[in-house]
Amino acid sequence: MSDLNPRHACLDALKWDAQGMIPAIAQDADSGRVLMFAFMNRQSLQETIDSGTAVYWSRSRQRLWRKGEESGHAQRVLSIRTDCDGDVLLLSIDQAGGIACHTGRESCFFHQLQGNFWVAVDPVLKDPKDIYGK
Repeated sequence: MSDLNPRHACLDALKWDAQGMIPAIAQDADSGRVLMFAFMNRQSLQETIDSGTAVYWSRSRQRLWRKGEESGHAQRVLSIRTDCDGDVLLLSIDQAGGIACHTGRESCFFHQLQGNFWVAVDPVLKDPKDIYGK
């Protein structure tokens, strides 16, 4: 029997992978810069919709990951879009503290291919020891 609750209609319209996940890209609403990539499951997406702040599924921890729960760098979600196939999400977000990456950088995409090497091209804005050093 299918869930007829309209609250879940938006979730049912998506194409979840075999593990019940969907890729999610977080993009800064003002600059358009891609800040990070993560996965969401139905529960994390529903909580994101309900709370207005980004909640992902941590594959390494095997639990919900409320962005900023340790660092304080939460993401306020301004809009959520899906691609034409319904198998990728794009979150337009306001990044608290201007830091999305656990390395203390604005974006997780800070390595750039230069010749045959990946080079860190973005500065560390805050030492991770100061973010997570509890």
